[in-house]
Amino acid sequence: MKLHKTLYLKFLLAYLIFGVLSFIVVSAVGGKLTENLLIRRQSERLYRIAREAASDIGSKLRGGEDARNEALSEIRKLDSYMDARLRIIDTSGRQIMYSGDSVEDSVPDLSGFDPTSSGTYYMTGSFFNAFDEDMLNVFYPITLRYSVVGYCVIHYPMSYIYSERDLILNIVYIASLIVFVLSLSVLILFSHAVYLPLRKTIKAAEEYAHGHMDYPLEINRRDEMGYLSGTLSFMAGQISRTEEDQKKFIANVSHDFRSPLTSVRGYLTAMLDGTIPEEMHEKYLTIVLNETERLTKLTNGLLELNSLNDKGMVLSMSDFDINAVIKQTCETFQVQCEKKKISFEVIFSGEELFVHADKDKIQQVLVNLIDNAIKFSHNNSMIRIETTEKNDLAFISVKDSGIGIPKDSVKHVFDRFYKTDLSRGKDKKGTGLGLSITKEIIKAHDENINVISTEGVGSEFIFTLHISTEEEEI
Repeated sequence: MKLHKTLYLKFLLAYLIFGVLSFIVVSAVGGKLTENLLIRRQSERLYRIAREAASDIGSKLRGGEDARNEALSEIRKLDSYMDARLRIIDTSGRQIMYSGDSVEDSVPDLSGFDPTSSGTYYMTGSFFNAFDEDMLNVFYPITLRYSVVGYCVIHYPMSYIYSERDLILNIVYIASLIVFVLSLSVLILFSHAVYLPLRKTIKAAEEYAHGHMDYPLEINRRDEMGYLSGTLSFMAGQISRTEEDQKKFIANVSHDFRSPLTSVRGYLTAMLDGTIPEEMHEKYLTIVLNETERLTKLTNGLLELNSLNDKGMVLSMSDFDINAVIKQTCETFQVQCEKKKISFEVIFSGEELFVHADKDKIQQVLVNLIDNAIKFSHNNSMIRIETTEKNDLAFISVKDSGIGIPKDSVKHVFDRFYKTDLSRGKDKKGTGLGLSITKEIIKAHDENINVISTEGVGSEFIFTLHISTEEEEI
């Protein structure tokens, strides 16, 4: 029991030390980093404003009295808008114009003015003794005939930045303190309520991991932390793999069944509420029947997949017309497309294009890609599906003009369970498995799939299939 108390105190002491050190680091480093970040952001904003002001006001300085008065009026408006002072000076530091309320508020000559002294376009301080307080001073050159004739300088009080910095740090401190107290409570609760019972399950956990499920649970008071660590690691690995397989199985089933079930429900609802007229019921019932048949095939495929161990994906290869499969797949998405007023533009390299692949799996690929395209397309947009031929390969492209994928996320779109921030906002119920499943199917065919995407423009997925040497559909 002494050893247990020693371990408990070690955990508690380590946690307290960690909390204190974290607070010290945040106080010492966080404040400066936050201040530098705020200065950098504010200086970038002021630099853009100074650039526009220099371009607009600089041309008026060479005009008459009316032009100069207009320029003075403009910088005073900017002064009021930004709560910052604007100053126009020549290259020697002599003041030409100032947004202050009166001339007495200004400093006519800035002795020692040197725009290169800071090494950048901004500096902090009194700006060559022009102010009694620290200011963020951002300047932009005024040019005339490719020569610098002066500078537009914006003075922003550092006190505003300090206040914003302190506000951010106070929020961080309060949040850190709350997290620290709550986690400390959890640690104490865990130590008393979980740790002791876990010691009693060491031997039982070992037997359970080896399949001895009838082993009785006994109390064990010995110190076996090292042994417990190894045993629990092994047990955790076993449980983790089992739970992970179960989660993947459920996620795959949900993802594969969602699209056809949505189509079936959509068509049946449309027929019941009269959206689809009776004379067209036969056509859409045929589509529904095809979807139910596909669900049956998916069920059989899942049962077959469940019976496999590590043999990999089993493919049923055949020769079929990929153009016909694309047409059939597009029809199943009619309800979803009508809701968002999305249309398909289908471009084929010829009337028929026979490929050698697993027809059901490739249809699943098309369903995933088209469903993905619809999900992230804007209303009243178009999805383009195109087939082309090159040598002995068929290239199938699904292109949308939707929200696109962020640049840093493109390389991860085929990872299991990966979802970008944009997709998370659009579909919080998604599993992030669709493109991963698509990748695995194409990989099983020894083919390739790639994505080209630009955020805000759209995405294009292109995959390849081998062209069949015998043109007959099975």
